[in-house]
Formats: sequence, structure tokens, C-alpha cells
Amino acid sequence: MVYSLAASTLTLAAPVGCDTSSAEGVEPTAAEAHGPSRVLVTGADEEMLVLEVTAANKVVVRLPRVEVGQGITTAVAMMIAEELDARLVDVDIPLAEARTKGNQYTGGSSSVRSLYGPARALAATARARLVTAAARRWHLPARSLRTRDTMVVAPDGRTATFGSLTTAAARIHRPAVSSKPKPASEHKVIGRPTGRIDARDIVTGKAKYAGDLEVAGAKPTVVARPPTLGGRLVSVDDRAARAMPGVHAVVKVAGGVAVVAESFHHAFKARDALRITWRPGPLASLSDAAIRSRLRAAVPSVGAPPRGSAQVEGEFEFAFVSHAPMEVLTAVADVRADRAEIWFSSQTPMDARESIASAIGLPKSKVRVHVVRGGGSFGRRLNYDAAIEAALISKAARRPVKLMWSRGDDIRHGRMRGASHHRIRASHARGRVVAFSHAMASVSESYERQGLAVQGGVTVQGGVSTVAAGPLPSDSGLYNFGRVSGSSGSVELAMPLGAWRSVDSGTMRTAEEIIVDEVAAELGKDPVAFRRGTLRNKSVKAVLDKVAAAGHWGRILPSGQAQGVAVHEEYGSCVACLVEIDATDPKNPRVTKVVMAADVGTAVNPRGLEAQLMGTAVDGISTVLRAGLHIDRGAVREGSFADFRYARQQHSPLRFEAHILPSRREPGGAGELGVPAAAGAVANAYARATRTKPRRFPINF
Repeated sequence: MVYSLAASTLTLAAPVGCDTSSAEGVEPTAAEAHGPSRVLVTGADEEMLVLEVTAANKVVVRLPRVEVGQGITTAVAMMIAEELDARLVDVDIPLAEARTKGNQYTGGSSSVRSLYGPARALAATARARLVTAAARRWHLPARSLRTRDTMVVAPDGRTATFGSLTTAAARIHRPAVSSKPKPASEHKVIGRPTGRIDARDIVTGKAKYAGDLEVAGAKPTVVARPPTLGGRLVSVDDRAARAMPGVHAVVKVAGGVAVVAESFHHAFKARDALRITWRPGPLASLSDAAIRSRLRAAVPSVGAPPRGSAQVEGEFEFAFVSHAPMEVLTAVADVRADRAEIWFSSQTPMDARESIASAIGLPKSKVRVHVVRGGGSFGRRLNYDAAIEAALISKAARRPVKLMWSRGDDIRHGRMRGASHHRIRASHARGRVVAFSHAMASVSESYERQGLAVQGGVTVQGGVSTVAAGPLPSDSGLYNFGRVSGSSGSVELAMPLGAWRSVDSGTMRTAEEIIVDEVAAELGKDPVAFRRGTLRNKSVKAVLDKVAAAGHWGRILPSGQAQGVAVHEEYGSCVACLVEIDATDPKNPRVTKVVMAADVGTAVNPRGLEAQLMGTAVDGISTVLRAGLHIDRGAVREGSFADFRYARQQHSPLRFEAHILPSRREPGGAGELGVPAAAGAVANAYARATRTKPRRFPINF
């Protein structure tokens, strides 16, 4: 029996044994497909979570998000275990398939925030029904019963597992006990540092990614791609490739030429045997210097400063950056004449399903998208270009395929963070900042590889256009800096761009925190003391105070070494970061210590949050000091981790500390929160250690 949850009211949605796939756009469970449903509760809110208790006493909640290493499955399992009084080991969180409606978006540091209320309410409702079912079985007052370890316990010691009560609980319309979630003061699971529920599966290889799937008949597939961005196929001689052992098919696709073979070894060998003539892409005449020049010209004016004020100014350049998840893009596709089935890791599976259906010419109802865990994302899996490509190859080859983008494919043709140029001016008078202006321009994608698109009223074809300036979504209001203003422009380029972890904040806040340090120096004030005196939010001051104390701000360091600090506020959360760097050799700096403090409201899993902050610290170290992409005559120069120099173990801090400030507020966002503060702190530490003013990032590029 399925129940829909709306606020605190439950209403019957489907009778026992009925197919629930049409109920709120949720697909049927395995149990429903083979017998009576063991689904206790279905949320009728946007999340539409489904809670099922199996006969084996497993609590199963199908998650409308994707696990890409951020630990969301563990966090949701903790929410469910908390409200059900279930053992965490008894809670399974499989990923839901693409649905017809609801919220399946994973991004914007929103997952815990959006699921915290619905998941707890769902589990609390299920618990009330299970307790009521046990009370009726034992003829005892429901309020005399307790729950623990995935079972109901009577005062005399009798126990009943949740699994044994499921059928009876499903018949209950009005539970005899409260179905409200627990107050925070009673939490025993939420807020406790917890290891990931899938950690053992990951390290033992049991966890399955798209590349691990065994789909009947799906053969390894790779694509030969053009040397330049947006290059076009002119001709191909595939005779040698087709004659090679293990080759099943060679087909032309929009991005190049695909080879389907018995193994990836056979596929790569055959791909390299193709003789292809390419037409250069539309950016073949452009390289880094020209792109930087266009960006600089596209930055709007910051206007006139207030009369009688002195100025601290800076211009900052940020390079393109690849997402480079450890698991390269992989998708399995089985496209038939009347239906299609796709397996891949997607942050936007509902949009992906619609786009795939359109690309292969099938109704959306005939396309099934299985969401698979991903080995990293950082925003990359918001886009589903690999899945569309796999579907088109499967259709053309008339067989199932397992498409893998190589590391070179991913870096040279995948999505990337756009380059940007920033112009900032802080005006100060009588010892305080009276105006703060931040203008910037970024590269944005004007059109896909078809070569034509219309964005923002500007039509671009085969070239470059600069669009008019607009308001800048700056969060400079973090400080009491008087009149704060911002504006933005963009340079439209035919490049595959995508949201990169922390999106605009990662560059904007970094540049702003550098200027904050320089203003403090101009006014003869300590950077931490200056921030404390100008920050608006008490919570931001608290995390700043925490890192300053824990990191021993101001301690004397040898020549060539220094500390740096930065703060950030976003997603209803705030963070501070203190960094120590050894830049005795400015060309090979090493961050030796990172101390971070965060206030994210209720931290469902502090251990998971610490891991997220550690990851953002590495992102800050990488993008400020080492890692970026060069554009050479329309082509991405880098092609592997050998030249896309993301931080490795030898570049990671020798010491890392994360301090989670206690709070009983609703959870804020955390996954992207730390990037801007970490990047700003690294830049400021480098500046103090080298007594320079870094303006171009990464610094060693």
C-alpha cells in the first residue's frame, strides 16, 4: 500500500498489489514487480521519496539524486535511520531512475538542504505506522512501545522487526503515535561523525560505475575527435580500421568517428588506424593571448570613485579549468527502433531523458534512463553530452554500446570552467572602505557544435561577439564597504563550457579577498583584524575567529613562508580558511597547512563535511597555483594529468584541520562552500610569502 505524504497528512494513493509507477511519476520497486508492495510511504512533495521495508528488514529509499562521491547517500541514510530508529547498516539508498516529474537535480550544494525535511518526515511517518501495527498485534498502548535497531520493542522485552510489521503497517490510516520528526535535541545519528555507508564497496571494487556494467551485447566504444574545438569531419578512410580484429562497427557521429569493438584495446587501436581529414573549428585563429585581450576589453567600467577617497585597485585573470573527474565520462546505451535504455551518471536525469529522446527521435515515454553512481563530477555531470552521443552511436550501429571518453577526450573536448577577467576597486577614506566596485567579464558559450545559436539577444555565427554589460551577482555585501556595485560582460566563444564547482564564486571571491588583504595593508591593519571590523555577519566572524585561533594566526614564520586567510558566505552557510605556504621557491610553492572552519547549520554528517572541505582545499591549491588549460590556435593544449597539473599528494597540505561550528539551524549547503575561501587564502598566503601581488591564476601557468 502506498501513501502520499503532504505536510503531516497521509492519503491513500494506491491499493496493495497495484502498479505504483503512475503514482507521482515514481517507477515501481523490484518488490512491486514481483508481488505485493512493501512500500510504506511515498512523499507527495517535490522530492517524492519512496520508503520501502523489505521482508529481510531492510529499509530502502530510492534517492532522486546522484552519488558522485559527495556522500549524499550516507547523509540521507542517516536522516532515515535517525527518524526510524533503524540501524544504519539496515538502510539502503539506491539511486532512482529518471522520473516524469519532481526534483532530481543534484547541484548548487542543495541536496542535503532540500532533502532534510522530506526524508525525515517520510521516515517519521513510517515509524508511527510501524509502532501502531505492533501495538495492535500485542494489544498494548502504542505510546508504551519503543523503537531501536530496526525493530519495535514492548515494555516486557518482546520485539518485532520492521520487516515483519510492513503489511500490517500499510493498512493503518491513522497512527496512534505522533508522526512528527524528532527535535534536534533527541538526535543520536544526525550530527555524529559517520563513515560512508558505501566505503567498503568502493575500496573493494563492489561499487558499480557505468564502465563496470554488464549490459547484454554492449560493446566497448570510443570516438576519434578533431584536433581543434568544434572541428568538423571532412572525410574518413576507415578500411584499415574495419579490417582489424575485434572491430564490430565504424560510424560517423557529430563529434567525430566512433569505433565499436570487442574490447577497449581493440577500439583504441582501430580508432588510431582511421585516416581522417578535419576542417578546423571556428576558434582556430585564437589562442590565450587573444582571448585574454578580448576579456579585458569586455569588462565594464567601474565608474568614478567617491570624491576625496584613495583607491586600491587590481585586475585579475583566471584561466580555463577542466572538471577532470577521476572517472571519465562513460555511458551505456541500447537504442532500438521503438525504445531506448541508457545507463550513466547524471546530475540532471530528467532533462537528459528528454534530450536523448529528442536526439534519437523517440517519445520521452519510450526512453528509460538509469542513474549510476559517478566517480567525481564537480559539475561536469550536469551535462549529458556523452549519454546523447552513446545513444546516437547505438542507433547508428544498431547495437548496444558502452561509450568511454578517454582522459584526452574529456580534457580537450569536455566541459570546462570559463576564463574570466576581473577589475576591482576599493575606495577608502578616513580609515574605512566607502565604496567597492567589482566588474568582470567571462567567456560564455555562444553555441554548440552546430555553429549557430542565439543567447541573450545576440546572434553569433562562426566567430566571437561581446555582449553588453549587465549587473554582477556579487556577494561583496559580506563586508560593510559602503556603496557596493558590480557589473559584468562576456565574450561569446564556441567552447564547451559548464558549471565548475562553486561556479562564479570561486573566481569572484578569490579576487575580492585579495583586494581585502591589500586594503588592510594600505590602512596598516592586520588582515584578520580588518575583516573582523568590517564583516556584517556574526557567523562569518565566528568561523574567522576559529581559524585564527586554531591556526595560530600571526605566528612568526621563516622568510619565504607566510599565512593567508579568506572567508566566504553562500548557500545559507559560511566558511573561513587559513593557509600556510612555503614559497621559498616561488615557482614550486607548497601549501603546508590548511585550517578551515564552517557553519553550515545542522551538519548531518560532520565527517562527510570535513571530507568536502578537504576537497575544496585541494581545489583552491590547484586552481590558484598550478592547474589550468591553455588554448593554442583553437585547441586545448593539455590532454592528461601530466600537463593538466592538478594537485597530487606531494602538493597537498602536510596538515589539515576542519572545525565544524555547532548549530541547530536547518542545514545549509556545503559541497561547494569551501572553494572560494580556500582559493583566496592560498592566493593571499602566496602574496605575503613572496611580497608580490598575484594577478593571474594559476600563478605558475
